[in-house]
Amino acid sequence: MADDVVALDALDGTVAPVFDGDPRVVRLSLSAGEERPRHSHPDRVVVCHVVEGRLDLRLDGDPLEVGAGELVRFDGAREVAPRALDDTRAVLVLAATS
Repeated sequence: MADDVVALDALDGTVAPVFDGDPRVVRLSLSAGEERPRHSHPDRVVVCHVVEGRLDLRLDGDPLEVGAGELVRFDGAREVAPRALDDTRAVLVLAATS
């Protein structure tokens, strides 16, 4: 495996893959008020690190606010519908459960 370094600012799009392979790593970039549709990541554990801004993850419909510098881990089988409370950048790691 090669040592890879990626600048988050160099990635394009709302959801941008950071690295290939497993675990899956993506950068999420949302403007204040922007949201992603409700979805899940079966057979994954998700770690979300908010790099800047504030995010309401809405796990299974319940609000969960995560701010800059905070991390949250949750079972990917749960429904998540992230909404940015401020302009937000986050890194998500989706690791296989088995």
